[in-house]
Amino acid sequence: MLWFKKQPDSTREAGAAELIEPAELAVALDPQLFLRHLGNLKQTAELDAGLEPYLESLRAKHQLFFDALNSAAIDALDLAKIELLLEAVFSARRRLFPALEQMGEAAAAAAIKTLLYGQGRLQQRMEAFVAAIPVVQGEDRESIKAAGKTRRAAYDFAAELLHFNAPEQYPLMTRWVWDQATVSGALREFIRGNDSMTEIPLGSSPEMYEGARQWFAAQVGEQGIYRDVPFWIDLVQAQAYADYFRSMAEGMLSADFGRGGGPEEYLKKFLGIDALRRSGRSRVKHSSDSAGLGE
Repeated sequence: MLWFKKQPDSTREAGAAELIEPAELAVALDPQLFLRHLGNLKQTAELDAGLEPYLESLRAKHQLFFDALNSAAIDALDLAKIELLLEAVFSARRRLFPALEQMGEAAAAAAIKTLLYGQGRLQQRMEAFVAAIPVVQGEDRESIKAAGKTRRAAYDFAAELLHFNAPEQYPLMTRWVWDQATVSGALREFIRGNDSMTEIPLGSSPEMYEGARQWFAAQVGEQGIYRDVPFWIDLVQAQAYADYFRSMAEGMLSADFGRGGGPEEYLKKFLGIDALRRSGRSRVKHSSDSAGLGE
């Protein structure tokens, strides 16, 4: 696979394949914790229909993104297709679409095309995508808070557009995988003694995420797994964060998730492969929808 190799600088000429040089992690990840979370993943899958449907759901999500975003299709991207993609991004589906509507179809599609295929460093393109999203921010506390949530949702959407369009090329760089600002995320759950750490200087560069992913790929390979490796990594990371999430007290953290969900439901929601509404209605929040998350 492309990302098992030593990779050059994460810049490219227009139209060329982008490669990310993996960084050496500032904090070591623990193989025993990987095995623990892999075992938990298998136990979680037993509560459902097994691991294969999870992998199939991730393959289907990749196909959805690739069909809309590949270089031959990107120029036909419109708001309806963007909404379908946003439906599959849990942390953004309830926050971002009104801003994209305000931005306008042509500008939103152009921003996504530049993110995926523009020139310049990957991190700069991700930052530019977030900066392009129109955010109305007042001076009151609630307005500032809401604006921050919209920007964070835009970052997560950018990360998933990259990963699920080209899962072997890009690691999953969403905040639930790692958020340096809050020193939290799935990667923390693979660090021995993390409970006593107040600082974990992993950073937030694409190179860091790629370095972590190569470590996970090696762990997965040691289990004799050689197919769907990017999706196995996504699943183990999601399981680790779901374990952490479920260990926290009910309250503010779980407000976005609803009540009464089993461990498999948390995992599916982090990966955006949770079940659609029975009514078939989109869970993407529009500007005309009532306020609140309601998930």
